[in-house]
Amino acid sequence: MPEGDAIHRAARRLQVLVGQELEVETPHPRAAVKQLAPRLDGRRLESVEALGKNLLLRFEGGLVLRSHLRMKGRWRVLGRDAQVLGKPWLVLRGDEHAGVLWNGPVLELDRGVALRLGPDILAEPPDYDAMLGRFRRTAQERQVGDALLDQRLVAGIGNVWKVESLWAEQISPWRRLADVTDDELRAVLEEAHRLMRARLDGVPGRRRVYRRRGHACRRCGTPIESWPQGDSARMAYWCPTCQRGEEPQTA
Repeated sequence: MPEGDAIHRAARRLQVLVGQELEVETPHPRAAVKQLAPRLDGRRLESVEALGKNLLLRFEGGLVLRSHLRMKGRWRVLGRDAQVLGKPWLVLRGDEHAGVLWNGPVLELDRGVALRLGPDILAEPPDYDAMLGRFRRTAQERQVGDALLDQRLVAGIGNVWKVESLWAEQISPWRRLADVTDDELRAVLEEAHRLMRARLDGVPGRRRVYRRRGHACRRCGTPIESWPQGDSARMAYWCPTCQRGEEPQTA
């Protein structure tokens, strides 16, 4: 699933269309039935903003188009007259460029979803105090790894950066929030921001724990373990030696 840094990169690329009156097409039948093209065609694109895993395109007249890429969606910026293959969900043609969305399962005029999201982990600067406040107002029996994926608490963190930031701070994804101090939680959030900002800025790096089940921990040598976590059963990866704490119920 594309994470917050991928959405911010898409927002950067789409800035070339801001300020222009756009030609709007929805070639894919599932997008066409939403009647977005008739509402947006010919309107000026006022801004493109990444908020967590959501891309918000603000058009004149107060219309806000929300895109969420889920597992397979992707945005590309092409030349205005470049050949567009297949049936993309959305094509936005400006003076010299075209923004094209493929496999965009969530594409709709926003009705307040963005207002219910937590603070963006990639904001500059991130509002860590507001994030901590939201984490402490949720059920403290929740596992920290599951809570980090809750976009109402902090927007933008996905499974990759969840497990990588927890490993960096030596905190088990299975620990209850009640057993994680504010300082520990803030350190995890700060590490997630650092890792995602580096990825956004093109700094090379390597994954330490994600999808490394059975490989030696790069810190202590213990084999990395994995197990599904939360209602969505996203796979958690952790070192059982470095990240001591609660263990999942695997039976």
